[in-house]
Amino acid sequence: MNVELGDLELLAEEKPTHVEEERTIIRTVNLAVSYNGRYAIKDINISIPKNSITAIIGPSGCGKTTLLRCLNRMNDLIRGARVEGKVLFNGKNIYDSDVDSYYIRSRIGMVFQKPNPFPKSIFENVAFGLKINGYKGDVAKRVEEALKLAALWDEVKDRLNHSAYELSGGQQQRLCIARALAVEPEVLLMDEPAASLDPVSTARIEELMIQLKERYTIVIVTHNMQQAARVSDYTAVMMPDEHGVGRLIEFSSTREIFTNPRERRTEDYIRGRIG
Repeated sequence: MNVELGDLELLAEEKPTHVEEERTIIRTVNLAVSYNGRYAIKDINISIPKNSITAIIGPSGCGKTTLLRCLNRMNDLIRGARVEGKVLFNGKNIYDSDVDSYYIRSRIGMVFQKPNPFPKSIFENVAFGLKINGYKGDVAKRVEEALKLAALWDEVKDRLNHSAYELSGGQQQRLCIARALAVEPEVLLMDEPAASLDPVSTARIEELMIQLKERYTIVIVTHNMQQAARVSDYTAVMMPDEHGVGRLIEFSSTREIFTNPRERRTEDYIRGRIG
């Protein structure tokens, strides 16, 4: 990865500077995750501001996806996974015994690296979460609203009963975003959502993220430094320690991370000298 730091500085220069300026919606406290007794991440303390885009960057294997999956309890689905510490969502620890994980996933949605539409129609894909949650309102109206939010309505409104597999890769990813938005979450987690897409589709997803942050909080894992600089307001940098355990080494506004990083390892990673 050969990246010119100056180019990233230009992309990031208009982003806000201080996390304190915005209200925190998610905060982790001494968060750690182990798989079968071996730690993957440890001592993660981060505050994610509302109505912003936060990028999580770092080399492969540093625990970025593990951290992301902690934020809506997706690691509950992995055998041998153990979570320690707290993840506070609007001040409530989502790992408390009285918290329903299904409810948390409806409030904190997730979009994966590879588009994963269900083997159903376009309409049924978007309506799926509404139906399993027993939504009593106008499902068709909510589906239309979600597709519009995902900038997909005009492309599919005349073929809602067609298979979702007929859509292009970029359209399928926007469909998955619409499916997550249909249940009206507060936060949207995105794990390298453009990694398998062409440049045109990637640009559409990035434009969409910027539009959506007016209504939602977005946390994105990305290996693409230019993408992080283009779309995010804040950036978290993760690195493995000497034991291979992922650590949060720096968190600040994207402008600060790309123009004045505190850690030498951050600058080395951004410049492509490590990772």
